[in-house]
Amino acid sequence: MNITSSKRSAGAFRSQKEARRYWITLSVMSVLAILFAMGLLLYKNPVPMTSPSFWPVVRRRTTALIAMAIAALCQSMGTVTFQSITGNRIITPSLLGFDALYGTINTAIVFFFGSNMLVKIDGLPSFCIQVLLMMLLSGLLYGTLLKDSYKDMQFVLLIGIIIGSGLRSLSAFMRKVLSPSDFDVLQAKMLGSVNNADSSYFVVAIPLVITAVLVINLAARRLNVVALGADTAKVLGVDHRKHMLFFLLMVSVLMAVSTALVGSLTFYGFLVAAFTYRLVPSYDHRYMFPMAMVFAFLVITASYFFMYHVFNAQGVVSVIMELFGGVIFLIMLLRKGE
Repeated sequence: MNITSSKRSAGAFRSQKEARRYWITLSVMSVLAILFAMGLLLYKNPVPMTSPSFWPVVRRRTTALIAMAIAALCQSMGTVTFQSITGNRIITPSLLGFDALYGTINTAIVFFFGSNMLVKIDGLPSFCIQVLLMMLLSGLLYGTLLKDSYKDMQFVLLIGIIIGSGLRSLSAFMRKVLSPSDFDVLQAKMLGSVNNADSSYFVVAIPLVITAVLVINLAARRLNVVALGADTAKVLGVDHRKHMLFFLLMVSVLMAVSTALVGSLTFYGFLVAAFTYRLVPSYDHRYMFPMAMVFAFLVITASYFFMYHVFNAQGVVSVIMELFGGVIFLIMLLRKGE
């Protein structure tokens, strides 16, 4: 019997057919993402292209498009990496309390100083402080807990859930005593939207995101080994705990930038990761990451295009994405239970 076949492959894909399907799917989604991005830039521009005011409008729309790209990169890379190192495709990085800390910081500012202060300090210094605080929280959490050999990732997640629950309870208490006007300003800030982004943030956000994305992609082979579990990684000569801490810190950078830039997007990354696993017939992260990034950008650009230019519902884009992500989460949770 001939045990070799031209249809079989020892690479990332089981067959050439699966490899072709992957590249076709990635190419089609890339083209669609570019088309939707161009549509957001040029479609329904209130001034004609020959007018001098046309390109200033395009530049303002470009700011929102860059924020979408940053959010897509952060949420897709962060969620897929986090689920791989934890070995669980149900949980999301929000369990570590990034959105809870973001909400507590903004709520505390309004509670102690009023909504006017939140508007006044809403600039690059505020963005940098929020990113540093979220990274400091995750660094202390990982650095103090994971360095002990008898504490595993589940213990870290449990501590993260407890901290997040405590921060949410504190911010909920402060919101209850706010005036209606202050609460409206805070709620607009808390709702995840690319309108929260400012072009001045990109000076810090873009280098951080590009660095984290490049580092994770360059270490994708090591992530493949870490995803196999601690015992298998040790057999293959990879320090599982050290690499897990390294990838968690990279996830912290991505999630901190995304949350501080556009607000809380709890189920957006989960939605992207869930479909990425269905679209990529391989466990190799070198192929999962490009698909996740392209699909995330396609989802967010298509959502904003349809809501802005078809349904004229500009304020509900993040709500719709979170709704679909939550439904997918419940479906996967019920199927996993079965």
